[in-house]
Amino acid sequence: MRRLQLLGLWGLCQIAAVVASVWMLIAALAGSRRAWTLAVAHDQLANAAFGGHEDETLSSRAGKAAREGKRWACIFCRLLDRLDPNHCEKSIEPDEGKPMA
Repeated sequence: MRRLQLLGLWGLCQIAAVVASVWMLIAALAGSRRAWTLAVAHDQLANAAFGGHEDETLSSRAGKAAREGKRWACIFCRLLDRLDPNHCEKSIEPDEGKPMA
């Protein structure tokens, strides 16, 4: 029964993902702040999918990991630095995810 409930929840999440993506596109085309809010939500979803805290962005998690010298994070942050200098460091959320050392 639990497996069936999870499959139903998965289906609802797929519908929500499509709706959120469409809203994000519309908001981006309209220049609305909602596009940014939805981008952050997608970012948090990706972080949770990769095993991180559900309320933390990938950039924040990577910034913390880069400070610890983790290779994946250093590479990821260098890529993001090309778009926004010092992005990961600026994105660190000390109150979310893994506590900072």
